[in-house]
Amino acid sequence: MSTRETAVAGQFYPSDANEIKEMFEHYNRIIEEHLQNEELLHMKPRAVIVPHAGYVYSAFTANVAMRLLGNTEAKRVVVIGPSHRVYLKGTSISDYDSYNTPLGALPIDRELVNELKSRFGLQFVPDAHHEHSTEVQMPFVKTYDTDASVVELVYGDEDPARLAEVIDYLLDDPDTVVVISTDLSHYYDIEKAKRLDSICMDAVQKLDTAELHQGCEACGKIGVEAMLIAAKRRGLKPLLLDYRTSADASGDESQVVGYMSAAFLGE
Repeated sequence: MSTRETAVAGQFYPSDANEIKEMFEHYNRIIEEHLQNEELLHMKPRAVIVPHAGYVYSAFTANVAMRLLGNTEAKRVVVIGPSHRVYLKGTSISDYDSYNTPLGALPIDRELVNELKSRFGLQFVPDAHHEHSTEVQMPFVKTYDTDASVVELVYGDEDPARLAEVIDYLLDDPDTVVVISTDLSHYYDIEKAKRLDSICMDAVQKLDTAELHQGCEACGKIGVEAMLIAAKRRGLKPLLLDYRTSADASGDESQVVGYMSAAFLGE
């Protein structure tokens, strides 16, 4: 039995299960103390966009979305993120039996893996799966959708329209939800970062793929564009959940990274 072992536990997020649980509980207390619209906590998205930086910087923003995704009690969660470490032509699918997290292993949906490989010609490039953009989402899945199986997709030089076909196919199944992983702008001063990030967020809220190419510098822009294409096709409604920058945690406004989370609701 093959396992996708953790590659960045202890670096991007704690390797200790109790530390992870305490972080999520802390974030949830903040949400519940400051939330103005109680209905938000009961939403059941078909898909979400979440950031993937170190938990100390971006996990609050990711947690808002992943907690809502847990409301769906989906049978499978497909996590899609960009490759940061290796050049990759197309998209690689994690062809293992299970996916390890500090909170325990998640089963990989082997049937869906084989289906996607066959239908869309997805490859398996093992080196591409030492990837933090997807891995950091798995403890959230294990927390909020404990019994779900997962599939991990890591893309490189990919056509957003082709990836949109995969997402659209996945969303045909009401028991499947999709997680799109991306950070926003990187290492600008906070004012420029907010200007660039507002382009990304406006594009998401309008499902406007053209606007994404007017200055959005998201590292996972291909995945976001694919999600917008699929959402528009399926009549999903986008909802921006949270935005902040690394300055919220570090206090340094001279070189920040932007983070957003969004949900795609209803059909």
